[in-house]
Amino acid sequence: MDLFDDLPEPTQTSGPVSAAPVTARPQSTKEEEEEEKEEKSIKRKREDAESCTDKREEDKEERGEIKKVCLPVLKGYVAARRGEREEMQDAHVLLPDMSSCLSALPGQVTRVSYFAVFDGHGGARASRFAAEHLHHNLSKKFPSGDTENVDKLIKKCLLDTFKQTDEDFLKKASSQKPAWKDGSTATCVLVVDDIVYVANLGDSRAVLCRLEAAAAADGQRRLVTLALSKEHNPTMYEERMRIQRAGGTVRDGRVLGVLEVSRSFGDGQYKRCGVISSPDLRRCQLTANDRFIILACDGLFKVFSADEAVKFVLNILQEGSVEQRAGLTEEEVRFEAACQQLASEAVRRGCADNVTVILVSVGF
Repeated sequence: MDLFDDLPEPTQTSGPVSAAPVTARPQSTKEEEEEEKEEKSIKRKREDAESCTDKREEDKEERGEIKKVCLPVLKGYVAARRGEREEMQDAHVLLPDMSSCLSALPGQVTRVSYFAVFDGHGGARASRFAAEHLHHNLSKKFPSGDTENVDKLIKKCLLDTFKQTDEDFLKKASSQKPAWKDGSTATCVLVVDDIVYVANLGDSRAVLCRLEAAAAADGQRRLVTLALSKEHNPTMYEERMRIQRAGGTVRDGRVLGVLEVSRSFGDGQYKRCGVISSPDLRRCQLTANDRFIILACDGLFKVFSADEAVKFVLNILQEGSVEQRAGLTEEEVRFEAACQQLASEAVRRGCADNVTVILVSVGF
């Protein structure tokens, strides 16, 4: 299953059928009556054609060919643990509806949501800077008005936003005395109506829990864990080749024997060695079979595989009884508990790193 195909081209809708012009000429009374009948017939055909066109457009709206989507209900939950580190260097942002940050939405877009986790290293300044500024830069560059090919514009917007955020931080970092040497990974999930765009740097990850549409022979619907991001490790062939072409080296699985990731915000001292801030971009469409998305820093995935994390959350969601909390539905209590317990279990399993988990529930 290829989740990341391009969006289909918008379907062209036919317009009303117009009648051919009739040239007036002198006629007898009988011919005038026949002409009047013909004009009435043409008028009826025109009205029928317009009615059919409207009906076809309504049918297409129902089928989704004209973009009138059923928006998923998204709710975000977050858990952060310092672990054994002296400082919490992770940062995160949850904006289930970031429409207030946008000056205007494209004509065919109804809602935009944004969730992001940033795993800092060498200090917390890069991760905090990205958490504070990335979505504001994104809102300034986000397409607006009646634009065509919104998908392509959103991808360009994400690339430009990451580039600007990195440049802004590096400029600020280099102006300090002594210069800041902080860096940060990033995994950002942007949901435009029912389309998920994921942009990531480094080794933070995003995964989607999806249930197969058809039940198996035992009546159970199989679980599918879908990777929505790509890790950037200097030992990967493409990453290592870029680093070496830039004059850098990879020793002990690290850039210059020090940096564990090959793409990041900040890390100014490694940018001349092939470390870049261009994110990988992936996209997929949410369906009624999707349950939740997990965004997390590598602290979680050092002690959990993606499948294990998804199954851990599902087990908590399916537990028999839950303690009711004022102002929260039973489902919200379950998701909150699953998020908190997943982060705590990562620490219990011996992760000494900071652990930040964002759990996004998906409902239709």
